[in-house]
Amino acid sequence: MSDPSTRPAVRAFRAALFPTLAGYRREWLRRDLLAGATAGAVVIPQAMAYATIADLPVQAGLYTCMVPMLVYAALGGSRAMSVSTTSTIATLTATTLVSAGVTAGSDDIPRDLITLTLLVGLILLIARLLRLGGLVEVINRPTIIGIQIGVGATVAVGQLPKLLGERGDPTGEGFFAGVEAAVVALPQANPATIMLSAASIAVLLLMKRFLPRVPAPLIVVAGGIVLAAAGVLQPAGVELIAPVPQGLPVPALPSLEHIGALLPGALAIAVMAFLESAAVARGIRKPGEPPVDSNRELFATAAANIVGSAFSTLPAAGGFSQSAVNQNAGARSQVAALVTVALAVLVGLFLGPVLSLLPQATLASLVFVAVIGLIDVRAIVLVWRISKRDFWIALTTAVIGLVAGLLVAVAAGVLITLLLVLLALSKVRLQVDRRTPDTAVVTLGGGLFTANAEATERAALDRLREEEGIRVVVLDAAVLNDVSVTVIETFQDLDRELAEAGVSLRLAGLEPAVAEVLGRTRWFRGLVAEQRVFRTVDDAVAGETAGDGRG
Repeated sequence: MSDPSTRPAVRAFRAALFPTLAGYRREWLRRDLLAGATAGAVVIPQAMAYATIADLPVQAGLYTCMVPMLVYAALGGSRAMSVSTTSTIATLTATTLVSAGVTAGSDDIPRDLITLTLLVGLILLIARLLRLGGLVEVINRPTIIGIQIGVGATVAVGQLPKLLGERGDPTGEGFFAGVEAAVVALPQANPATIMLSAASIAVLLLMKRFLPRVPAPLIVVAGGIVLAAAGVLQPAGVELIAPVPQGLPVPALPSLEHIGALLPGALAIAVMAFLESAAVARGIRKPGEPPVDSNRELFATAAANIVGSAFSTLPAAGGFSQSAVNQNAGARSQVAALVTVALAVLVGLFLGPVLSLLPQATLASLVFVAVIGLIDVRAIVLVWRISKRDFWIALTTAVIGLVAGLLVAVAAGVLITLLLVLLALSKVRLQVDRRTPDTAVVTLGGGLFTANAEATERAALDRLREEEGIRVVVLDAAVLNDVSVTVIETFQDLDRELAEAGVSLRLAGLEPAVAEVLGRTRWFRGLVAEQRVFRTVDDAVAGETAGDGRG
């Protein structure tokens, strides 16, 4: 009798749930426990700070460290990726809520956040069902750099009022609204808040530079809470965050009031969520680990958002900084993420009153330092050195983000990428060689598509007209692995043009799948009957038929 564990259904179930535990070794457990605790010390205060970017209660960020992270740990394929919210996602969330007319800023999480996170998850799920994992990743690196610059500048400026002692957060209203709010806040700046902000930022930057393994966010948060508990800050006018409720998130229903207004933002967030997750998963993958499956990551990110939405979480994605902390601390599997989840649950159950002592300026400092890192000067300089075109793409996307808003910047980034793809597809790639006095070989250097088929035909005919005495043209189509109706019609038109000039067209090197599609046309069957289809170019030049090219 066979072992039940070897049955295909059981193996499939094991592969679907907790795939990073496959081949798990006992000696990895200590590293995972340490990594999960270390990452939790960074990601939990960071996620709470990111919630304030969207003017949401800090518990929304805390909840995002529980449910989405747990779901991804069960379904995702990256061993060390930590999934909660990111500065980019939080900023787009803020912009979306503001543009939809959703009023946040109260002590309660608005139900429209549930709707937004659910929409993001559903869009990602639809993309997964359509197997668009690879398509989303065509957005090029310069576009991402530009969006990150827009996010970094917008959020950094938006935090200035809080760093100066004001509670307002104009991040969702755009870069220039943030500049205006900072200028307005200057006359009312609180000296004690400024000192706390400056000290917090200095500690974060210095520890990142000289003590990278120490969880600086946890140190800064603990320091702010200790000062508040000692009664030093409140008499000096330093604002604390809103009270944090003690307990775990409870299921809630979405609101349908602003669903139409939230949809464009949800689409932009979904694109960025998957781009960030895919980039992080690939960036932290170590040699020897299983390759990153884009469609699997798409499904895992979709599920994390759909399930998370029911528990009032922010839209979730893989974060590079927290994932890097996780990996550098020795994470070998998603067990580390489960440890972080457990830590977040403990914080929610027991530390609500303690977190309520957190100064607003301390959270703003965490956000400020995190988003300033998005303005990657080295990456900009490198892009400038490599490609001026890519530099201007990055700069254009960044300017659009600052002037027209981040949602428009994401849409512009997608359109720019699609335009670049179309330009690449429209390029003509062919070579014409004279093999014998009366025979020329036209070799295709790339695929044929609607965008470049007609231009390729014209280029081939122009080159052939320059050759005298040509009676036979061999089309080397070995590079083709797919053909469309447009491409087939182009072949037919090329055959007619050459025939009118007294030149015979021969096809060579066709892939079996391509030959099968062509075989559905009367024109190609005629070529086969006339013995004008060959397996190799040499056979075609020699005129030695070797079947119909389908072998």
